[in-house]
Amino acid sequence: MTESLTAEILLQAYAAGVFPMAQSRDDPELFWMDPALRGVFELENFHISRSLARKIRKNAFEIKVNTSFMQVVAGCADRTETWINAPLLDLYADLHHKGHAHCLEVWQNNLLVGGVFGLTIGGAFFGESMFSRQKDASKIALAYLMDRLRIGGFRLFDTQFITPHLASLGAVEIKRADYHFQLQDALMLDADFLHQGQTPSPYLVLQRNTQTS
Repeated sequence: MTESLTAEILLQAYAAGVFPMAQSRDDPELFWMDPALRGVFELENFHISRSLARKIRKNAFEIKVNTSFMQVVAGCADRTETWINAPLLDLYADLHHKGHAHCLEVWQNNLLVGGVFGLTIGGAFFGESMFSRQKDASKIALAYLMDRLRIGGFRLFDTQFITPHLASLGAVEIKRADYHFQLQDALMLDADFLHQGQTPSPYLVLQRNTQTS
């Protein structure tokens, strides 16, 4: 499958509700996944905790979008076990070049300390992975990402699976049939990840989150 897999085929697969993974970074092969239970974030119910709000309000981090996409992907793959192999790295790079893969970055003192990346089709954002090299950097990335998705008109935030970390941030599991229904609804929309333009102030992000949570 890997040799014939292109960015276009990958987008078709995501639109059909399936996604590829590798057993490890060293395994060149990919396999398709369509889990019975799918992880999602409910965009209108995302809640920023008081401790995270205080950290965002301090404005100690600089938030950027799409300035270092492959660095973010590499940061996500920089762990003992990862499903991101070389073919996926190439596909993500191609999708980013075509405007279907985006990242949100967290910087501190000119160092990339956290981030999240994913793919977009219509009003669906398919979150691939996130990483953190400073305490709460990935949570801050997620808060800004949620705001960007809402402003951009997205309806579905797919996390693929649920982990304890994602669950602690508010992700929930839904049945496969419910996911496919939400996906088809989201695909009909014309959302725009870059609609928001420059990163908003932390106070605006917190204000909008309070209004929607």
